[in-house]
Amino acid sequence: MKAPQPRTNMSNALPLEQRAEAARRAGHMLARAPGQLRTAALLKLAQMLRTNRDALLLANSQDVLNGESRGMAASFVDRLRLTPARIEQMAVAIEEIAAQDDPVGRIESEVIRPNGLRVARMRIPLGVVAVIYEARPNVTTDAAALAIRSGNAVILRGGSDAQHSNTALGHLIEQSLVASGLPPASVTVVEDPSRDVMLQMLQLADHIDVVIPRGGEGLIRFVREHSRIPVISHYKGVCHVYLDAAADADLARRIVLNAKTSRVSVCNAAETLLVHETIAPTLLPLVADDLLAAGCTLHACPQTLALLGARHGIVAATEDDWTTEHLSLDLGVRIVKDLDAAMDHIATYGSSHTEAIITDSLRAAQRFTTEVQSSCVMVNASTRFADGGELGLGAEIGISTSRLHAYGPMGAEGLTTLRFVVTGTGHIRT
Repeated sequence: MKAPQPRTNMSNALPLEQRAEAARRAGHMLARAPGQLRTAALLKLAQMLRTNRDALLLANSQDVLNGESRGMAASFVDRLRLTPARIEQMAVAIEEIAAQDDPVGRIESEVIRPNGLRVARMRIPLGVVAVIYEARPNVTTDAAALAIRSGNAVILRGGSDAQHSNTALGHLIEQSLVASGLPPASVTVVEDPSRDVMLQMLQLADHIDVVIPRGGEGLIRFVREHSRIPVISHYKGVCHVYLDAAADADLARRIVLNAKTSRVSVCNAAETLLVHETIAPTLLPLVADDLLAAGCTLHACPQTLALLGARHGIVAATEDDWTTEHLSLDLGVRIVKDLDAAMDHIATYGSSHTEAIITDSLRAAQRFTTEVQSSCVMVNASTRFADGGELGLGAEIGISTSRLHAYGPMGAEGLTTLRFVVTGTGHIRT
């Protein structure tokens, strides 16, 4: 089966600013469209992913081959690669988003003022969202689906590494919109991956309401530095797992191994293990053996080195290790005095992404969830659950660690804002 060819739609030949203008107009239509039409477009897209699976795999194989021939890091190749299982996961995510309640026009609260004025808060779309991302083709469908669900137009600029995959996916998204009676410009896939086009996009403050970059720290810092448009982002995922004094040993071993090794190339993988000093002598050697058997390299603090001894796979940690997102089988390991020391370490070196505590102590869990200020805090669960799909959002368009206006994984609701709707009976202000 041939891979889908680049689209011949004349809109792709238009200057980027004109395409952004078209996205603005389409967004107005999308926001006014009945929720049933947007649901139909999502279900159609999920169906088309399945029926065009082989063609998508062929297009993706070209990207993977190109990446490997250029010496792309294994973690990036993993993010880039599509498999039948991953395409099915993409389709299921779209169906989960389609099944969600429509957030557009939803009244979140309503009060009646002493003068009889009725004041309500209504959810409305943000407008036009631009997503700039690297080698993750699933972002194309996740972002498109969340934008359609929330009534936003979206402009998708993927990286050159996934150009064939994104082009093929964009073609299917356009077909699903047209088949459902929605404007195709609601989702714009920018097929030119050049940096000049990205820079031009970042200047279109009159047409784009928010930019969400997804990728490495370098890309995100570049976008924040050059954008005239508000940016929602997180720089990196330096995620911690803390083994408290009251941690269950079997549970701790299972969670640490999953958090570090289940998929090392993602931002919710654990990068640092903190261990309470009272349980370190008995529990840390067991956890370390599990990690070493899985191929991990442990970057150990001096106390950890003294406990575990010199052996293959254990190296001395440097100060930089505590702030590094390895995206590999490398893990920082530090023994800490107590819960306060663990939280101080997280506050000093963390990236506000995701932290987990393993404990049977309700008091320790409550303190950790109250005092640690990251966007996701886990109790007796792997950091790998910091994901829109796992948290019930269907998918995520990005993760915010800036707190404005969202914090943590962003789903359809995160792509809306609240406006005031005020109803009176001839009220005037004196």
